[in-house]
Amino acid sequence: MARILREWRPRTRFGSLISMDLMQAARDVEQLLEAEGRLIRLSSSARTVFVGDVHGDLDAVECVFTEAAPGTVIVFLGDVVDRGLSSREALTRILLAKLDRPQAVFLLMGNHEAWGAASFRPADFWESLSRKEVSALSPILLKLPFAAWHEAGVLGLHGALPDLPTLNHLATVAVPSPPWRDITWGDWSDSATSPENLTGRPTYGTSEFIARARRLGVRVLVRSHQPHAPTYLFEDRCLTLFTSRAYGGGPRRVAVLAPGRAVSTAHDLDVVEI
Repeated sequence: MARILREWRPRTRFGSLISMDLMQAARDVEQLLEAEGRLIRLSSSARTVFVGDVHGDLDAVECVFTEAAPGTVIVFLGDVVDRGLSSREALTRILLAKLDRPQAVFLLMGNHEAWGAASFRPADFWESLSRKEVSALSPILLKLPFAAWHEAGVLGLHGALPDLPTLNHLATVAVPSPPWRDITWGDWSDSATSPENLTGRPTYGTSEFIARARRLGVRVLVRSHQPHAPTYLFEDRCLTLFTSRAYGGGPRRVAVLAPGRAVSTAHDLDVVEI
């Protein structure tokens, strides 16, 4: 990873990670989230790093921040919390970095950030919070953006492409709703024949990917959510990342999009183990 990323340590204006209160960080970031809206438009002139599910792996978060070169844009694809031992610290770290560099750090909504819209298990992070903390934090995280768009034709989100006419329609997606469920809970499979798999999660196959990607103008989808999904699907236009040792059992990977690079398939992004 060192050949692509170099040291970048986010400044923490609010003190150390231990002393910084998660709830205060969330309250401070809320206004930024409201201003950003549901679709982030990424800078085409900056190197972009996409980070998969972290699930409480603070070491993964620290590794990304420590090794990122100045000017790098970092997009966390959701599911920062639950399953791992350091969910609170990982989320706080990302929110502090967001406050420090609001145009360089983005956290998208995964299903595990959306406790305020639908309950799920496991939810060890949410269940560790007091009722007051849940009431304060859950509505703020429901304001997270759904997706991040790069003009090279790359879209980052947590799960599956929503069935919408254009990317601009993301601004109209309600939480919860079927398009929201696709974005945060949706799976992809190269053998899917039904919109629901045995887990009840929406699952889509090749034809639906091609149709939705065409409508939305997406060349390559970068997403996370499924730790055991193939890294590349649908003629290498769908890239699945996982960036946690706390869950999934596979390697921790990020994807790097260099500025000015033409993108035809997901292989035009550098997939790096951390």
